[in-house]
Order: sequence, then structure tokens, then C-alpha cells
Amino acid sequence: MPTTERADGARIHHETHGSGFPVLLLAPTGAATRAESWERNFYEPVREFAGRFRVITVDQRHTGDSRGPLAPFSYPEAAADQLAVLDDLGIGAAHVVAVGDGCPLALRLAYEAPERVASVVLQAPPGRDTTNTLGTFFGPFDEAMRLARAEGLDGVIEAAARDGVFARNPGAGPFAQPLRDDPAFRDEVRALRRERYVAALVRFRDGVWPDGTPYFSVPAEWPRTSPTPLLVLPGDDARHPEGVAKLLAAEAPGARLLDPGFDAPENRARTVETLTHFLTEHTPDREGR
Repeated sequence: MPTTERADGARIHHETHGSGFPVLLLAPTGAATRAESWERNFYEPVREFAGRFRVITVDQRHTGDSRGPLAPFSYPEAAADQLAVLDDLGIGAAHVVAVGDGCPLALRLAYEAPERVASVVLQAPPGRDTTNTLGTFFGPFDEAMRLARAEGLDGVIEAAARDGVFARNPGAGPFAQPLRDDPAFRDEVRALRRERYVAALVRFRDGVWPDGTPYFSVPAEWPRTSPTPLLVLPGDDARHPEGVAKLLAAEAPGARLLDPGFDAPENRARTVETLTHFLTEHTPDREGR
């Protein structure tokens, strides 16, 4: 099982498909993103891209086959995890393709290490605008806190045993996967008092959805000076508002915005062709240009 070991004991699981210039995939569900989440997308990037590119899938900490300590979420740490995976694979630079709540991770990676990111595709980026509030994003964590207070940590552990995927089972919390699969982690959580666990949820939530920037993971002004080419596919709901995609595409000098409806069945093949062309266009030649 390909795994990148981190200094704090975290283990980041990743897989590689195909050959060519690397494409790093960051799946939906953000801090709980796992490679298999792509199966719900309107196209499956491993199948579409692996014939031309070296496609890397990653499970974030606490999801899939990855593990990490009981600690708050951090975008800088998440970017460092992705860079460590690229280092382990001997990859200097890669395209990054993200969808939904994986988009803030992609933006943070381009912010931390622009020289390692050849281009970024953002599908339905989440963000803050006049159509939503922070409360729009807090729902899963609210349910995780409610269950912990109502049923205690044994109730949380029982919920995780039923379904270890936070996105499907928010009551089990963002640590649902290791709670289900790792006895030592389960014992660590069980040893906490209820309110200490709730406090850990609040810190994790505020790391994923901080206040102060419409993009969550990068400063509001950063896209205006970013050298990274962006292809932005707008979202259409309260968590992934079209306005945020438009703002990002308008402010980033190397950005292009697709029209809504890109994911309609009749448009799928054309959209995949557009994505492939974008990645090919921004693939450096052997001299790095």
C-alpha cells in the first residue's frame, strides 16, 4: 500500500495510475476527502486522464486508508502532506484537479508552493459571498456535536462503526474513519471527556471553515497576484455559490471560467475535452517551459 509517512506520525495513502506529466486529484468533501469520492462526480478523472497523464489519488488524514493524530485541521499542514506525497513520488511539479470542498486544498497548495503547481482545475469551489454565511458550512459539525452531547463518546463510536464516512454520517464526526478502523485511536477518543471532544470538533471545524476570506484557505487578495493558471467550473448551491467562482475567475490573472451546465449529460464529453486540453496546454515541456 503506497503510504507517505509524516513527522507527526500521520500516514497519507496515495495511488498512481497511468503515465505522463503528473495530475494530483483532490476529491470532494475537503478535510474528509478520499479518493473514492470521485465516483459521485459527473466524470471520473482517473479513467479520463490516465491515458495521457500520471494521475495521483490521495486520501486525506483520517479518511480512507490514511491516518493522523487527533488534532485540529490545518490548511498549511494539508498542503505539506500533498507536497510530501509528491516528494515521495519524485515529482517536481504537477497539475492539480479538485472538486467541491477539495478546492480550498488545491488553492492552498498553489499558495504554499506555486513552483510545484503547473495549473489548477477547480470544480464548484466553496466560498463565502452574500448568499450564505459560515453557518451554511457548519451543519455536519453541528450534528457531530449534537450526537456527542446527546449520546456521549460511546454513541459517537457506535455511529462510526455503522458508517465511517463523515460526509454520509456527520454524527460520527470528522474522525469517523479511524474511529471505525483503528482500535488505538478509538481508545484515545473514548478517554476524552465529552466536552473535550466537542472542543476538538470546534477547533477542527474552524480550521476547515475559518472566517475572514471568501476562499477559506488563502487570503482574499492572493488570487490577484497568483501566477498559477486556473480553470474554474462554477457551482450552483449555497455551499458552492456561482458568485465565488466568478469572483475567483475575475481576480486571478490566469483564470478561465466555464459556463454553468458544464456537467449536463449532453455536455460531459465536451467538458472533459476542455479539461484535457487545459491540462495539456499548461504541461511544461522537457525544458520546464
